[in-house]
Amino acid sequence: MENYRHKYQDLFDEQKCCVIIPTYNNDKTLKTVIEGVLNCTRNVIVVNDGATDNTPQILTEYTEINIKNIYPNKGKGNALNQGFKKAMALGYDYAVTIDSDGQHDPAELPEFLEKISECPDSLIVGARNMEQESVPGKSSFGHKFSNFWYFVETGLKLPDTQSGYRLYPLNKLKKMKFYTRKFEFEIEVLVRATWKGVNVTSIPVTVSYGTKEERVSHFRPFKDFTRVSILNTVLVPLALLFFLPRLYFRRIVQKGWREVLISKHSNLKISQAIGFGVFMGIFPIWGYQMIIGASLAHVMKLNKVLVLIASNISIPPMIPLILYLSFKVGELFVNKPVSIVFEKTLSLEIIKLGLFQYIVGSIIFALITGILAGLISIAVLYFTRKR
Repeated sequence: MENYRHKYQDLFDEQKCCVIIPTYNNDKTLKTVIEGVLNCTRNVIVVNDGATDNTPQILTEYTEINIKNIYPNKGKGNALNQGFKKAMALGYDYAVTIDSDGQHDPAELPEFLEKISECPDSLIVGARNMEQESVPGKSSFGHKFSNFWYFVETGLKLPDTQSGYRLYPLNKLKKMKFYTRKFEFEIEVLVRATWKGVNVTSIPVTVSYGTKEERVSHFRPFKDFTRVSILNTVLVPLALLFFLPRLYFRRIVQKGWREVLISKHSNLKISQAIGFGVFMGIFPIWGYQMIIGASLAHVMKLNKVLVLIASNISIPPMIPLILYLSFKVGELFVNKPVSIVFEKTLSLEIIKLGLFQYIVGSIIFALITGILAGLISIAVLYFTRKR
């Protein structure tokens, strides 16, 4: 009977893996989830996040599992963090997290272990089918919203960034400090693990939301959506200014610059990225050129690495030349051109005219230079790149 109850125990022990169940006021489904997990393994940690229902009474029935009680309720992110610390203290290398609301099927737990055998030290997300009819409208919208921002912040696509059914590589996370404590924690850990170089992958899993009467959700649309939005507001600038360039540089080192930069792109797409990057490098929005350039490159589906590299035409040694040429080009397109050598008396009117002349000239110069860079690039690629 014991062998049947924990029929995948050897597999869990071999991988040093446990299952963490964070729970808060899900007494209607908690017992079913625990029983389903125990059918696979006894390596179970339940984190009771300040439940005020019958959860404590239910947990007294299970003496073979580890229980972590948190009072008062502090949020799912904090519960997961405490579960990770408990798992590492018990000597586990991996932890699968499964929600206690019954939407996940514990019978799929062994599939995570099969995947981790193929991809050691990876973070594996159980990707749900969010197109089925039983999925609530707000969940479907949140799913798409979250997937979009994960792509913006990492440059990688993932089919489901909100699923709580995941396998975490604990050794890769133990030195990381996380700052969120609610639902947004699962977004933070996913993005920052990717930034750290952890391989993030997925496996398909089933999902069941039950009827409206059975469904229990602690997601508060306004508050939690606001928290996620604030988190993304912080993560996006960090991604564009530092972590995305570092990720791309790491890929270039690992795979070679040809494969990362040009192997998967047509000559036209490569020249468009170079031309647009040069345009953004000259365009008069100093300090925001790379951020806006990378964002627009994402929208236009251009190679963001090439755009960022080309935008560095405005490196310090080139800035005086770019300013001078922009100013001179502006002379040709304004009614009252201003000379670069000002008279001894410098009036506010002259400053305004000079600034306007520079802005007009800079935009036109950026456009011309970007087009030329694109045309030169496509010509060079046509004659030098293998068909």
